[in-house]
Amino acid sequence: MAMFESPEISGSSTATVIGTSRSESDLNHFAPRRRAVNNAVDAGTRVVERNNSGNGETVDARDRMESANFSRENVNENPTNSDTRFTYRPSVPAHWRIKESPLSSDNIFQQSHAGLFNLCVVVLVAVNSRLIIENLMKYGWLIRTGFWFSSRSLRDWPLFMCCLSLPIFPIAAFVVEKLLQQNQISERTLILLHILISTLAVLYPVVVILRCDSAFLSGIALMLFACIVWLKLVSYAHTNSDMRSVAKSTEKGSEGCMYNVSFRSLAYFMAAPTLCYQTSYPRTASIRKNWVVRQFIKLIIFTGLMGFIIEQYINPIVQNSQHPLKANFLYAIERILKLSVPNTYVWLCMFYSFFHLWLNILAELLRFGDREFYKDWWNAKTVEEPVHKWMVRHIYLPCLRNGIPKGVAILIAFLVSAIFHELCIAVPCHLFKLWAFFGIMFQAPLVLITSYLQNKFQSSMVGNMIFWFIFCILGQPTCVLLYYHDLMNRKGSAD
Repeated sequence: MAMFESPEISGSSTATVIGTSRSESDLNHFAPRRRAVNNAVDAGTRVVERNNSGNGETVDARDRMESANFSRENVNENPTNSDTRFTYRPSVPAHWRIKESPLSSDNIFQQSHAGLFNLCVVVLVAVNSRLIIENLMKYGWLIRTGFWFSSRSLRDWPLFMCCLSLPIFPIAAFVVEKLLQQNQISERTLILLHILISTLAVLYPVVVILRCDSAFLSGIALMLFACIVWLKLVSYAHTNSDMRSVAKSTEKGSEGCMYNVSFRSLAYFMAAPTLCYQTSYPRTASIRKNWVVRQFIKLIIFTGLMGFIIEQYINPIVQNSQHPLKANFLYAIERILKLSVPNTYVWLCMFYSFFHLWLNILAELLRFGDREFYKDWWNAKTVEEPVHKWMVRHIYLPCLRNGIPKGVAILIAFLVSAIFHELCIAVPCHLFKLWAFFGIMFQAPLVLITSYLQNKFQSSMVGNMIFWFIFCILGQPTCVLLYYHDLMNRKGSAD
């Protein structure tokens, strides 16, 4: 077998070949390669030089190009061990240009951190596995159904009947739109009727829940459904109004927005996983039944995980705590920090279960094409970024078009969001303390703070860290403790 000695790199040296299996053509084949090595060595002797101005190291551009071409030739031509000996010579320069370390501040977001992500997943699984074992050893199995489904859950028939009767309101909205299309009512009357219908769609479930001593889960399910109906009704009325305006402003014969009241489009909209009405939506070609089954299994798993965390972690923490506004300050901070981790897990499970799994299942069954139900809110640089497109379409932009200043428009958007957050929590708990309302409204001044810091430091990390701090620690855990102790006090006074 032929073997090569390392060629001597000098102006007149040649490679000494040992063995008999190489022909003269083989030697000629390596002649250009030897010349390239000679050029590379000459480049290496000049790679470290000081220029007249003292700006540091410079590299001869011609020699650098020749050496780089030599390396690419050898790697691409015949990547054998012999080529490696010619390519990666110690005399060939190893440092060609200025480069940052992978974890430096200027380069950290341009690198792939897949390995570090895998490390975080392994550490997360290990730490939480230990916590689960420790929790089971300390408290035992705490899963109970009393908080979610009490003995009176099966007797919550008024809430069930109320839920079944909510489609009456979309039908009423369709009827009044049809009456206007037939010129039987005026535009002003239509607006008043839409306001009445949408208001009753929320007040009716509120009254039913408050008059019935229902289970918490039944109440919150009905309130969420009622709020979704209200949001869809507002979008339906607002979109139809805008289509009428566009249709009236277009010339005859020109292409404009066709205003057409269709019960079929309304029915599809009420069932579709969207809050923004339009007459048609992008549709998929077919339904992937096996995919739906897999997503449904995931939905069951994550819903069960959410209930497990609540029963095994959150309930013991809040039961062994005091009211945050009445306890020692350091003690309250310790309880909030201890609650922040499981509370964040529950919220993420809820987000993934509803906004991803359930909405995708519903979209697949209805062949709804636009699956962008959320954006990368976890990368939000300011508090105002994770805003739903319904809020932008029907609250924020209409305010700007009517001359309302941007700051006031943002405040109105937060006000609407705060009202519905309070309704979804306070009504099922039969407790109106406005903690959720103030928690959402508190984010309005934080918009200015995070925007200022974002502009000042010109870094996405500052605003994103503030967002996560407010999200995980300052906001939700505090509201959980406040609502729990106020709810316990209400039940204690009622008994």
